Amino acid sequence: MNEVSLLYNYLIVGSLLFAIGLIGFLVRRNMIVMFLCAEMMLQGVAVCLVAFGRFHGSLGNPTAWDGQTLVIFMITVAACEAGIAMALILMLAQRTGNLDSLVWQDLREEGQPAFIDQQVPEERAEDQVWPTLTPAGREPLPNEDEQTHRSRV
Repeated sequence: MNEVSLLYNYLIVGSLLFAIGLIGFLVRRNMIVMFLCAEMMLQGVAVCLVAFGRFHGSLGNPTAWDGQTLVIFMITVAACEAGIAMALILMLAQRTGNLDSLVWQDLREEGQPAFIDQQVPEERAEDQVWPTLTPAGREPLPNEDEQTHRSRV
């Protein structure tokens, strides 16, 4: 495999990581997932920078900044950003009790209308059924739905 095709493969992987992260960031409303998608976009850029650094080298100048140096700088900035973002997310989640980004409508500027999502139905507390585990040593109760369900009648 020659160097150009290797560069293309790394650029494709980096582009896919960036695209998946961008789609996840735009589609999801959970702040933790949005944060992870932003990190995925940064990793896609890092893969592209390393690929370019590998392909171009340091251009004969050993003190030149190449792709690996930029990636180390980017990882450092991303680590700082992660600490600040996690502190902000945890503080806001503690105040509101929710990680949905639309719940934080109070953070908008004065005079700006609230964004109301019409497409997604509102979740009620009664609709949320969380699975429970039986205590250790006890046999779980039989599920009536599984016992009465017949795939063919």
